[in-house]
Amino acid sequence: MDTQNVVLVADTLSRCVTKTARTTAFVVAIAVAMASGSHLTAADLAVATASLSLERAEAWAPLPDAAPIVARSDDGRVTLRGNGTRLCCGGWQYVFSGVRGGKGYRFEVEVRHSGLDSPRDSLAVIVLWDRWKPTSYRSGKRLWNYAFPTFPSENTTRFSCVVPAPPNATHVTVRYVFRWSTSGSSHWTAPRITPASIPRRSATKICVVAETRQTADRIPIRPLSAGKKLPADVARSVDLWGSLILKACEERPQLVVTPELVIAGQDFVKGAIRVPGPATEPFQKIARDHATHLVLGVRERDGDAIRNSAVLIGPDGQVQGVYRKVHLACSEQLSGLLPGDSFPVFDTQIGRIGCLICMDTTLSESARMLALGGADIICFPIMGDLRADRWSAGPPIFDEGRWRAIMRTRAIDNQVCMVVARNGVKGSCIINRKGDILAWNEGDREVITATLPAEDGYRVWNGGDFREITFMLRRPQLYRIYSDPNNFGPLSPRGKPPQGYPVR
Repeated sequence: MDTQNVVLVADTLSRCVTKTARTTAFVVAIAVAMASGSHLTAADLAVATASLSLERAEAWAPLPDAAPIVARSDDGRVTLRGNGTRLCCGGWQYVFSGVRGGKGYRFEVEVRHSGLDSPRDSLAVIVLWDRWKPTSYRSGKRLWNYAFPTFPSENTTRFSCVVPAPPNATHVTVRYVFRWSTSGSSHWTAPRITPASIPRRSATKICVVAETRQTADRIPIRPLSAGKKLPADVARSVDLWGSLILKACEERPQLVVTPELVIAGQDFVKGAIRVPGPATEPFQKIARDHATHLVLGVRERDGDAIRNSAVLIGPDGQVQGVYRKVHLACSEQLSGLLPGDSFPVFDTQIGRIGCLICMDTTLSESARMLALGGADIICFPIMGDLRADRWSAGPPIFDEGRWRAIMRTRAIDNQVCMVVARNGVKGSCIINRKGDILAWNEGDREVITATLPAEDGYRVWNGGDFREITFMLRRPQLYRIYSDPNNFGPLSPRGKPPQGYPVR
C-alpha cells in the first residue's frame, strides 16, 4: 500500500461522521491494503529481513468505528493516531512468509509517541505465527507472543522479543496496536527481524528433605560439625540436616531445600548462626562436592539482630544470597526477631531463585514480588499455614486440601515452580507453574524428588504464552493502593475510602 493511498484512506476515515460512511471507508481501506500486497513499495520491500519475504503491509481494525487514523511515510514508518473516540483500536501489520519452524527470531520495533493517555496501555506489538486477517482480533488458537516494552524516554517505547517459531510455522504477522486513547499520535519504525539463538535450559532435578520418626534408624548421621566449635544443639542440627542432604545428593539433584529454622539451637541468641560461618561450612562443602544448590532454613545472627532466614549456597560452595523473612508470624513479632525488608532474587545456573518463609505466603504480595523480580523457582521453608488449619481456637489441625490449594495457587498465579519444605513432614511438595504437584511427602520419606523439564511449552487455550499473559496484562499504574501504608483494607472505617484515592 503506497503512501498516497494510506493518507487518502486515513483522511477519508477521519472525515466520515456517519456509521454507514465510516463502514464504507473502512472496507475500502482494508481492500486497498490487501490489494496492494502484490505491488509493495520500496520501503515495504526493505522491511523483509532474516530471510523472510514481506507479503503484505496493511491497516487493521476489529470494526470500522474503531479504526485509528493511519498514515505512511516514504521511509516505511507508520503513524497511528487516535480517532477521537474511546472505541479506538487498531493499527498496522506486516505479514511475512519464509518462516523456518523451530528457528529463533528477534523482533524489534521503536515507537515515538505524544499525547497518549497511557503509553503502556495504548501501545502493543503482537507476533502471531501465521497470516492474520486485517479485520480479525481473535487468534484462532494459533500460537502468538507479545513483544516486551521498554521505555528509554518519556516519549519513546521500544518493543522486542526473542522467540522460536513453532515447528510447523511458515508465516508470521507482526501487528502494531493503538488503543484506549481518543487522541495522541505514535510513529512506528518498520519491524527489524533477525535470526536469534534461543538459550536452551537443561532439566532441573529438585529434592526436598525432611526428618521423620524413622530418620535416626534409616539415615546414618555423620559428624559433619566436628571441629567447628559449635554449641552442642547447633552441631546436632548441622549433623542431622547435612546427613539428610547427603542422602538427597545420591539422586544427583541440582537443588536441595530444607524446612524452616532447622539449622539453629534452642537458645534464641546463642543458637543463631553467622552466615557464612562455621555452621554453614559443612553445607558449603556438600554443595561444592556434589555440584548442587542448597537452600537452608536457619536462625541467623546478623550483627546485633536475629533473623529467620533462608540461605542459598551455590555449587561452587559459596553463599550466593540470604533471604530474611519479611512477614513474621504473630508470636515472632514479639520475640525479638527482626524482619527482612526486601525480596531478593538470585541468578543461578538453574534459573532465578527466590525464597519465602512460612507466614510470607499468607500475604499474596510476597510471591508476586519475587515473580516481578524474575523468579523461576520459589524455595519455601515453612512450618505451617494458618489458613490450612482450623478456623477456630484450639489445637492445630492440618487441612491438606486447603494446603494444596494455597501452594498450587501461588505457583499458577505467579508462573513459578514452588518448592515447599515443611517442618512436620506432611505437605512438603514440588509444584510446577501449571499447578501440577510433581512430588508430595505424606510424612514417611526423608527425600522427595521431582524433575522440571527443560522446556514446558505451556500455552493458553487461545495460543498465548501463560507467563507472558500473566505479566503483560498487568496495569501497575492502577495499583497504587497496594503500597499505601495507611490502607488496611476491610479493617479501615466503613464509608471512608483510602486517603488520596477519590471515589468516582
